[in-house]
Formats: sequence, C-alpha cells, structure tokens
Amino acid sequence: MTVAIVNAALRDYLAQNDLSSIEAALAGQHAADIVAYMGDLDPAEIARILLLLPDRREAEVFGYFDSATQVAIAGELSRGDLARLVTAMSHDERADLFNRLTPEQQQALLPGIAHAEREDIRRLASYPEGTAGSIMTSDYATLAPDLTARQAIERLRREAPDRETIYEAYVVNEARQLVGVISLRDLLLAKDEARIADIMRKGAVFARVEDRREDVARKIADYDLLALPIVNGGEALVGIVTVDDAMDVAELERGRRVLQFGGNVAVGGGPDLDLRSSSFLEMFKVRAFWLIMLTVFGVVTSTFVAAQEAILDRVIILAAFIAPIVDMGGNTGSQSATLVIRAMAIGEVKLRWRDVWFVIRREIPVALMLGLVISMLEAVLAFFSKGVGGDILMVVGLSMAICTVLGGVIGALLPFAARRIGTDPATLSSPLITSIMDLLGVFIYFGLAYAFLGHLLTEG
Repeated sequence: MTVAIVNAALRDYLAQNDLSSIEAALAGQHAADIVAYMGDLDPAEIARILLLLPDRREAEVFGYFDSATQVAIAGELSRGDLARLVTAMSHDERADLFNRLTPEQQQALLPGIAHAEREDIRRLASYPEGTAGSIMTSDYATLAPDLTARQAIERLRREAPDRETIYEAYVVNEARQLVGVISLRDLLLAKDEARIADIMRKGAVFARVEDRREDVARKIADYDLLALPIVNGGEALVGIVTVDDAMDVAELERGRRVLQFGGNVAVGGGPDLDLRSSSFLEMFKVRAFWLIMLTVFGVVTSTFVAAQEAILDRVIILAAFIAPIVDMGGNTGSQSATLVIRAMAIGEVKLRWRDVWFVIRREIPVALMLGLVISMLEAVLAFFSKGVGGDILMVVGLSMAICTVLGGVIGALLPFAARRIGTDPATLSSPLITSIMDLLGVFIYFGLAYAFLGHLLTEG
C-alpha cells in the first residue's frame, strides 16, 4: 500500500475511533514507515496512535520523528503517558527530548520517572550542546577484566534486552576506567575459561566528553567503529557514541554547510536556521546580516566605479567590460575555495604551513594558466565583437588575467584564514567571495585603465 492510502485509512479509523483497525494496519510495519504513514497528521492524532503501541515499540517509532514534532507530541501526552514513553526511550534520545521540553514540562515529567532513569537523564542533559557528552548514551555493556569468556557471555545475555548495543563490550577496572574493548565475535570464538584481560584489545580509541561532536563522528568514520567510548576528566568511562548517532551528526553538519554556503548561518554561534522551527525574527536577522554585508561591498564598489566618470566619459567602451572582469575573479575564487573546503572536510588538508604551501603551489600554476587562457579569449572576443584598439585590449586582457589569478589564490587561502581565526571555512560563502573580488576587480581594472589610457584625460 502507498503512504497516501495508509494515511487516509488512519484518518478514517481515527474519525470512527476504530483503534483495533489502526493496530492491525501498523502491525509488522517498520518504525520509519509508520512515521511516514502519519506524516501529515496533527500531533494529537499521532499521540493517539502511538499510545496503541507497546512501550518499546512506541519509543522506537517516536525516535524517528524530527525534534520539533517530538516536542509537539509530548505536549499532547498526559504526565503518566509521557513518563512511560521517556522511560522506554534510549538513554541519549530521552536526554535530548528532555532538553527540548519547557522547564514546566521537565518539572512535571521527572517525578513520574524512576530515580535511576531520572538521574541518568539529568546527567546526560547537563553536557553542553555540540559536545560528545551531548550525543552519547549511557546504554552500553561493561565487563570486568577478571571474568572468563563464558561468564562474560552469560552477563551479556542477561543485559542484552536493556542495552542499545552488545556487539562490543567495554572492559573497565574498579574505578570504571577504560582498559580495553572486546567484541562479541571474539568472545564467542574464545575458549570458555579464557580471561577477558588476556583476549581484550588494549589501547582502545576513545573521545572525551568535551570533544566536539563533529570530531567524534569523524573519528568513528576514520576508525570504522560501531561505537566510540567516551571518558570524563578522570578517565572513567561515562558513555558511548554509536555509529547511527555519528551519522546523524554528519547529516546535520552537511546541512549546516549548505546553510553557510548560502549565507544563512547564524552569527556568533547561535542556532542554525530551520525552515519549520525558526521564527520570523530569527530568519530575518540571520539573512539580513549577510545581505547587509554584501550590500556594503556593493555600495563601495559602485561608488568607486561612479568616481571614474572622467575616464569613462572619454573611453565609454571601458564600461562594457566591468562585469565580465570582476565576475571572473569571483567565479575563480569560489571554485578554489570550494576545492579547499572540501579537502578540509575530508581531512586531506589541515591548518598547517605545509598544507598552505601545498595549496599555493597547486593553485598558482593553475590560476596563471586559467588567467592566460581567459584573458586571451576575452581580448579576441573584444576585438571581433567591439573592434576596440590595442590599448583597451591591453587593459582588458591584463585585468582579466590578474583578476583570475588573484581570485584563485585568495579563494584558496581564505579557508585557511577562517580556520586560523576560529571560523568555519564554509561561512566564506560564494556571494561573499564574489563581493570581495568585485571590489578588488574594479580597483585593478581602473588602475590599469589609468596606467594605459590616462594620457587621454590630458588631451583636448
């Protein structure tokens, strides 16, 4: 059945209060498909359907909704139903939901949850947003190093229903410090009496609670891990970040970069814009900041061009070449910046002089060749389409060459400059680079015009 058909059926069943038919329609369906079927229902209708599901199933389906919808659904649940849902959710997801609730909702929720779960939520919810601690879960399996393989398997068998993952278990000492990692496969292949301390992998890769979540996601990808253990300042194991959470972080980061390239990133580290949840004022403030910056560049550029009235009055044909010359610098700069930002994103280059010089050595020859080819093409087209003379061709050709080379070099270096001052390189969006090169382009163009054609101003 298609999503539309199931969605219409659910609406009819809700209108008729035919709850048994809803249960039958959703039985055996994947949680992601159930969310798709309920796509355009309002939060109150979704809450009614979720309450028909067993606790763990309800929590699983709830986890597939976006954060804004989760908060809206939570607002439709009674205190007892919300407490039951939160208790069944995975540790990291319920901490995220708790942080999104209003203070009043939080205070109403906590008394209905068992003490252990309440303290776990408070601890996980206390970590700053954007850190490893904010995305980790405390739902993991630990083993003591003196256990045998048989004892470890028995323990994992007992704990499996309450753990997010048991494919890897973390070996900790009496102080809960991480001393090793062992996979379920290694346990199954080991002899029954083999000690965990003898078969575990020592020197496990880990991260700290204060590390950036993007760095954690990158480390999981680099080491091809199912989960990454997280330790606190005392080296004690406090949680893990699973590969699915790392994928969510990577997806968010890709979305953030799309915003940044379009000049829609929040200024000063504020929340990113979201088409559904951002307020009118947030949308206006963030977008206005970048547009005002670009407008300032544009006004300065246009003011400078207007000040060249004397030479434009004598050589009016110069006005015809302003746009293609300044545009070429911006386009070349955007190409170079995009290549460098991509290389930074996948770890090919880092903020170090060795990589800066590598990029410069790679970019300058390419930019020089591009400048030569483009300037020759521009001169040929100018000669045949407009019949301009040698002096003007020299001005146009040299300006095109210099702007192309300069745009390529500046575009390649700006991402490094952004990293150096602690700004995400992606914030150097294409419109900003283009505006910078527009300003430099007119300076170069009219500087060469005065150098080669300035004598015309003294004639007659």
